[in-house]
Amino acid sequence: MMRTIIVDDETMARETIAEMLLLYCKDVEVVAQAEDVKSGVEAICKHKPELVLLDIQLTDGTGFDILKQLNTYDFKIIFITAFEDYAVKAFKFSALDYILKPIDPDELVQAIDKARQYIQSGNMNIKLKALFDNMDNISKESKKIVLKTANNVHLISLHDIIRCQSDKNYTHFHVIGFESVVVSRTLKEYEDILSEYDFYRVHQSHLINLSHIKRYEKADGGYLVMSDNSHVPVSFRRKEELMKLFNRL
Repeated sequence: MMRTIIVDDETMARETIAEMLLLYCKDVEVVAQAEDVKSGVEAICKHKPELVLLDIQLTDGTGFDILKQLNTYDFKIIFITAFEDYAVKAFKFSALDYILKPIDPDELVQAIDKARQYIQSGNMNIKLKALFDNMDNISKESKKIVLKTANNVHLISLHDIIRCQSDKNYTHFHVIGFESVVVSRTLKEYEDILSEYDFYRVHQSHLINLSHIKRYEKADGGYLVMSDNSHVPVSFRRKEELMKLFNRL
Protein backbone atom coordinates (compact mmCIF):
# COMPACT_ATOMS: atom_id res chain seq x y z
CA MET A 1 0.00 0.00 0.00
CA MET A 2 1.22 3.51 -0.87
CA ARG A 3 0.94 5.58 2.31
CA THR A 4 -0.62 8.91 1.34
CA ILE A 5 -1.44 12.25 2.98
CA ILE A 6 -3.94 14.77 1.58
CA VAL A 7 -3.31 18.44 2.38
CA ASP A 8 -6.11 20.81 1.37
CA ASP A 9 -7.86 23.63 3.26
CA GLU A 10 -11.31 22.59 1.98
CA THR A 11 -12.94 19.71 3.86
CA MET A 12 -15.11 18.79 0.87
CA ALA A 13 -12.08 18.71 -1.42
CA ARG A 14 -10.17 16.38 0.92
CA GLU A 15 -13.15 14.04 1.23
CA THR A 16 -13.68 14.01 -2.54
CA ILE A 17 -10.04 13.12 -3.18
CA ALA A 18 -10.14 10.39 -0.52
CA GLU A 19 -13.27 8.90 -2.10
CA MET A 20 -11.69 8.94 -5.57
CA LEU A 21 -8.61 7.17 -4.24
CA LEU A 22 -10.75 4.58 -2.51
CA LEU A 23 -12.70 3.90 -5.71
CA TYR A 24 -9.94 3.98 -8.32
CA CYS A 25 -6.60 3.41 -6.56
CA LYS A 26 -6.89 0.29 -4.44
CA ASP A 27 -3.22 0.25 -3.41
CA VAL A 28 -3.33 3.80 -1.99
CA GLU A 29 -3.87 4.17 1.76
CA VAL A 30 -4.78 7.63 3.09
CA VAL A 31 -3.03 7.69 6.46
CA ALA A 32 -3.81 11.33 7.32
CA GLN A 33 -5.44 14.53 6.15
CA ALA A 34 -4.34 18.10 6.91
CA GLU A 35 -5.93 21.52 6.36
CA ASP A 36 -3.10 24.03 6.72
CA VAL A 37 0.66 24.49 6.87
CA LYS A 38 1.02 23.63 10.56
CA SER A 39 -1.04 20.43 10.44
CA GLY A 40 0.53 19.47 7.10
CA VAL A 41 4.07 19.61 8.50
CA GLU A 42 2.99 17.67 11.60
CA ALA A 43 1.23 14.96 9.55
CA ILE A 44 4.19 14.44 7.22
CA CYS A 45 6.70 14.26 10.07
CA LYS A 46 4.49 11.84 12.04
CA HIS A 47 3.29 9.47 9.31
CA LYS A 48 6.29 9.56 6.92
CA PRO A 49 4.19 9.09 3.78
CA GLU A 50 5.30 7.83 0.38
CA LEU A 51 3.00 10.29 -1.39
CA VAL A 52 1.60 13.74 -0.52
CA LEU A 53 -1.28 15.33 -2.44
CA LEU A 54 -0.55 18.97 -1.72
CA ASP A 55 -2.82 21.95 -2.31
CA ILE A 56 -0.98 25.19 -3.03
CA GLN A 57 -3.30 27.75 -1.46
CA LEU A 58 -3.86 27.09 2.26
CA THR A 59 -5.47 29.26 4.95
CA ASP A 60 -2.19 30.04 6.74
CA GLY A 61 0.20 30.01 3.78
CA THR A 62 0.98 27.76 0.84
CA GLY A 63 1.97 24.20 0.15
CA PHE A 64 5.43 25.55 -0.63
CA ASP A 65 5.68 26.78 2.97
CA ILE A 66 5.19 23.21 4.15
CA LEU A 67 8.02 21.96 1.95
CA LYS A 68 10.37 24.72 3.05
CA GLN A 69 9.96 23.60 6.67
CA LEU A 70 11.01 20.03 5.93
CA ASN A 71 14.62 18.86 5.83
CA THR A 72 14.21 15.91 3.48
CA TYR A 73 11.76 14.91 0.77
CA ASP A 74 11.66 11.13 0.78
CA PHE A 75 8.15 11.12 -0.68
CA LYS A 76 6.52 11.82 -4.02
CA ILE A 77 4.50 15.06 -4.37
CA ILE A 78 1.48 15.74 -6.56
CA PHE A 79 0.48 19.40 -6.42
CA ILE A 80 -3.18 20.42 -6.50
CA THR A 81 -3.70 23.86 -7.98
CA ALA A 82 -6.33 26.19 -9.37
CA PHE A 83 -3.63 28.11 -11.27
CA GLU A 84 -3.41 27.44 -15.00
CA ASP A 85 -0.55 29.64 -16.12
CA TYR A 86 2.57 30.71 -14.24
CA ALA A 87 2.53 28.06 -11.51
CA VAL A 88 1.77 25.28 -13.98
CA LYS A 89 4.67 26.42 -16.17
CA ALA A 90 6.96 26.24 -13.13
CA PHE A 91 5.83 22.66 -12.45
CA LYS A 92 6.59 21.67 -16.04
CA PHE A 93 10.05 23.21 -15.88
CA SER A 94 10.71 21.34 -12.65
CA ALA A 95 9.40 17.94 -13.84
CA LEU A 96 6.89 17.88 -10.98
CA ASP A 97 3.40 16.42 -11.21
CA TYR A 98 0.25 18.49 -10.72
CA ILE A 99 -3.50 18.25 -11.17
CA LEU A 100 -5.87 21.16 -11.69
CA LYS A 101 -9.02 21.93 -9.73
CA PRO A 102 -11.74 20.87 -10.12
CA ILE A 103 -10.10 17.46 -9.95
CA ASP A 104 -10.86 15.04 -12.75
CA PRO A 105 -10.77 11.36 -11.63
CA ASP A 106 -8.87 10.28 -14.76
CA GLU A 107 -6.17 12.92 -14.20
CA LEU A 108 -5.88 11.90 -10.56
CA VAL A 109 -5.48 8.22 -11.50
CA GLN A 110 -2.84 9.09 -14.12
CA ALA A 111 -0.88 11.14 -11.58
CA ILE A 112 -1.09 8.32 -9.03
CA ASP A 113 0.11 5.82 -11.65
CA LYS A 114 3.18 7.98 -12.30
CA ALA A 115 3.81 8.30 -8.57
CA ARG A 116 3.60 4.53 -8.23
CA GLN A 117 6.25 4.07 -10.93
CA TYR A 118 8.68 6.60 -9.51
CA ILE A 119 8.07 6.26 -5.79
CA GLN A 120 11.60 4.93 -5.32
CA SER A 121 13.36 7.21 -7.80
CA GLY A 122 14.20 10.05 -5.40
CA ASN A 123 15.76 13.28 -6.74
CA MET A 124 12.94 15.32 -5.22
CA ASN A 125 15.43 17.82 -3.78
CA ILE A 126 16.64 18.77 -7.27
CA LYS A 127 13.12 19.14 -8.62
CA LEU A 128 11.96 21.28 -5.70
CA LYS A 129 15.05 23.49 -5.94
CA ALA A 130 14.18 24.14 -9.57
CA LEU A 131 10.58 24.88 -8.62
CA PHE A 132 11.48 27.35 -5.88
CA ASP A 133 14.08 29.06 -8.08
CA ASN A 134 11.62 29.42 -10.96
CA MET A 135 8.82 30.70 -8.73
CA ASP A 136 11.13 33.30 -7.16
CA ASN A 137 12.82 34.48 -10.35
CA ILE A 138 10.78 36.23 -13.03
CA SER A 139 13.82 36.84 -15.25
CA LYS A 140 14.05 34.34 -18.09
CA GLU A 141 17.84 34.35 -17.73
CA SER A 142 17.39 32.81 -14.28
CA LYS A 143 14.99 30.05 -15.34
CA LYS A 144 16.10 26.45 -14.94
CA ILE A 145 14.64 23.21 -16.20
CA VAL A 146 14.90 19.68 -14.83
CA LEU A 147 15.95 17.10 -17.43
CA LYS A 148 15.54 13.47 -16.38
CA THR A 149 17.69 10.97 -18.24
CA ALA A 150 17.87 7.20 -17.78
CA ASN A 151 20.58 7.57 -15.14
CA ASN A 152 20.51 11.15 -13.83
CA VAL A 153 18.46 14.23 -13.09
CA HIS A 154 20.04 17.44 -14.40
CA LEU A 155 19.17 21.00 -13.36
CA ILE A 156 19.93 23.12 -16.44
CA SER A 157 19.80 26.88 -17.00
CA LEU A 158 17.73 27.80 -20.06
CA HIS A 159 20.50 30.15 -21.15
CA ASP A 160 22.90 27.20 -21.45
CA ILE A 161 20.67 25.19 -23.80
CA ILE A 162 21.91 25.68 -27.35
CA ARG A 163 19.40 23.53 -29.18
CA CYS A 164 17.09 20.52 -28.91
CA GLN A 165 16.85 17.77 -31.51
CA SER A 166 14.07 15.23 -31.96
CA ASP A 167 14.72 11.49 -32.13
CA LYS A 168 11.21 9.96 -32.32
CA ASN A 169 9.97 9.91 -28.70
CA TYR A 170 13.28 11.21 -27.35
CA THR A 171 14.79 14.70 -27.27
CA HIS A 172 18.53 15.38 -27.38
CA PHE A 173 19.50 18.56 -25.51
CA HIS A 174 22.75 20.16 -26.62
CA VAL A 175 23.91 22.14 -23.61
CA ILE A 176 27.00 24.15 -22.75
CA GLY A 177 29.28 21.88 -20.72
CA PHE A 178 27.51 18.65 -21.77
CA GLU A 179 27.98 16.38 -24.76
CA SER A 180 24.26 15.65 -24.97
CA VAL A 181 21.40 15.11 -22.53
CA VAL A 182 18.83 12.61 -23.82
CA VAL A 183 15.33 12.80 -22.35
CA SER A 184 12.43 10.42 -22.94
CA ARG A 185 9.94 13.11 -23.97
CA THR A 186 8.98 14.49 -27.38
CA LEU A 187 10.28 17.69 -28.90
CA LYS A 188 6.70 18.99 -29.12
CA GLU A 189 6.39 18.86 -25.32
CA TYR A 190 9.50 21.00 -24.91
CA GLU A 191 8.41 23.37 -27.66
CA ASP A 192 5.24 24.04 -25.64
CA ILE A 193 7.31 24.72 -22.50
CA LEU A 194 10.14 26.76 -24.02
CA SER A 195 8.57 28.73 -26.88
CA GLU A 196 7.96 31.86 -24.79
CA TYR A 197 11.60 31.89 -23.66
CA ASP A 198 13.20 32.67 -27.05
CA PHE A 199 13.24 29.08 -28.29
CA TYR A 200 12.01 28.57 -31.84
CA ARG A 201 11.11 25.46 -33.87
CA VAL A 202 13.01 25.96 -37.15
CA HIS A 203 12.46 22.42 -38.42
CA GLN A 204 10.39 19.36 -37.65
CA SER A 205 13.36 17.92 -35.78
CA HIS A 206 15.00 21.05 -34.36
CA LEU A 207 14.17 23.56 -31.62
CA ILE A 208 16.82 26.24 -31.16
CA ASN A 209 17.72 28.90 -28.61
CA LEU A 210 17.69 32.17 -30.55
CA SER A 211 20.41 33.64 -28.35
CA HIS A 212 22.87 30.96 -29.54
CA ILE A 213 22.56 31.67 -33.26
CA LYS A 214 25.86 32.77 -34.86
CA ARG A 215 24.64 33.25 -38.42
CA TYR A 216 22.29 32.08 -41.14
CA GLU A 217 23.78 30.51 -44.28
CA LYS A 218 21.73 30.54 -47.49
CA ALA A 219 23.69 27.68 -49.10
CA ASP A 220 22.36 24.09 -49.25
CA GLY A 221 18.76 25.18 -48.79
CA GLY A 222 19.54 27.37 -45.78
CA TYR A 223 20.83 26.47 -42.33
CA LEU A 224 21.79 28.07 -39.04
CA VAL A 225 25.25 27.98 -37.50
CA MET A 226 24.92 27.79 -33.73
CA SER A 227 27.33 28.85 -30.97
CA ASP A 228 28.71 25.30 -30.77
CA ASN A 229 29.35 25.47 -34.56
CA SER A 230 26.66 22.90 -35.26
CA HIS A 231 24.57 23.29 -38.43
CA VAL A 232 20.78 23.26 -38.06
CA PRO A 233 18.54 23.04 -41.16
CA VAL A 234 15.68 25.49 -41.55
CA SER A 235 12.48 24.24 -43.16
CA PHE A 236 11.13 26.16 -46.15
CA ARG A 237 7.97 27.29 -44.37
CA ARG A 238 9.95 28.58 -41.36
CA LYS A 239 12.43 30.75 -43.27
CA GLU A 240 10.26 33.84 -43.69
CA GLU A 241 9.16 33.81 -40.06
CA LEU A 242 12.74 33.30 -38.94
CA MET A 243 13.86 36.36 -40.92
CA LYS A 244 11.18 38.40 -39.13
CA LEU A 245 12.49 37.14 -35.80
CA PHE A 246 16.01 38.24 -36.76
CA ASN A 247 14.71 41.75 -37.37
CA ARG A 248 13.26 41.87 -33.86
CA LEU A 249 16.41 40.60 -32.13
